[in-house]
Amino acid sequence: MTKPLLVLLLTTLSLSASAQEGKESVLYKIILSKDSLLFNIGFNTCDISQFEKLVSENFEFFHDKSGVSDRKKFLSDLKSGLCKSPETYQSRRELVPGSSQVFPLYTNGELYGAIQHGEHRFYEKMEGKPEQYASTARFTHVWIIEDGKWKLKSGLSYDHHK
Repeated sequence: MTKPLLVLLLTTLSLSASAQEGKESVLYKIILSKDSLLFNIGFNTCDISQFEKLVSENFEFFHDKSGVSDRKKFLSDLKSGLCKSPETYQSRRELVPGSSQVFPLYTNGELYGAIQHGEHRFYEKMEGKPEQYASTARFTHVWIIEDGKWKLKSGLSYDHHK
């Protein structure tokens, strides 16, 4: 296990419910808006430019079915895999309502990022067939502020099941 992953997991596990942002907080709304740009626009419509804008140059992605990716591999896999031929295959991600939790990250009292944790469902549509449910999974995202912009620094997608 890499040191950044271990630190991320320990940080996530050590957070208490009292540190969670309320659903009406500005931070919660910012993170959910970034999530929406990344998935409702980027993933669900294969608009790769959303990923290019929102994913940090130092991005790491850990997936329980497909392994570890850095930014370059992650974007390449989207282009040559899930988004290779949206007219014949399309995956859609849906955030499970009410599942998102947001935890602020501070250094010396200054906000530098947030951890988003939740559940999402995936659906698949294949050419000539109706869309069907594919799986549900948990996710943990680490969002950081880089040069004044929110960027996805790390992503974990795990516990995929039908």
